[in-house]
Amino acid sequence: MNGSLVSKKNELIEKLRVLGIVDETLLSTIFSIAREDFIPKYLRNQAYENAALPIECEQTISQPYIVAYMTQELKVNKSHKVLEIGTGSGYQAVILAKLCKRLFTIERHLPLYTAAEEIFKKFRLFNIITLFGNGIKGWKEQEPFDRIIVTAAAEDIPQKLLSQLKDEGIMVIPIGIQGETQHIVRVTRRGGEFDFKTCVPVKFVPLLSGIVHSS
Repeated sequence: MNGSLVSKKNELIEKLRVLGIVDETLLSTIFSIAREDFIPKYLRNQAYENAALPIECEQTISQPYIVAYMTQELKVNKSHKVLEIGTGSGYQAVILAKLCKRLFTIERHLPLYTAAEEIFKKFRLFNIITLFGNGIKGWKEQEPFDRIIVTAAAEDIPQKLLSQLKDEGIMVIPIGIQGETQHIVRVTRRGGEFDFKTCVPVKFVPLLSGIVHSS
């Protein structure tokens, strides 16, 4: 990494602290990961701006603050089995894999799924299990999960995902209609009941059903 990107990465970490990211393990993990590896080469110089950037299949890599915020709200530790809906670029997955015991991640766009698998091999992260499929259904064969994170916005919380959350488990998901204000929602399961906390406003691509074989 060149000196300019190192400087920008340091600035980003300080900005995240100012914005309320207080988990130093999480900040160290973000610092250790080269975000430029997850974006198109022509955007490399923007890798450490606190902004969402376009990737293949009309998707985005989320703003670093939102990635950090959602991860902090998820309260992941090394004993956790985590489900991610929407692998995308793989950036969020790599962060989670460094913080949890095992990560299961689902992607509906085949080109993104294939590219992410190559990145996970590059990072030598062997605790990531990938699936090309419909994330709205979750991953029933692997339930229950300690934590679930969804990286696209649903209009309502998918009931199948709630059912796959372990007791005392946490799910973090953007909720809202496209074109209107969306919010991160943190769901905590307590037996058969669910506690909901509405968090920061966001803008995410929609959570869609089905699979897509080409870009």
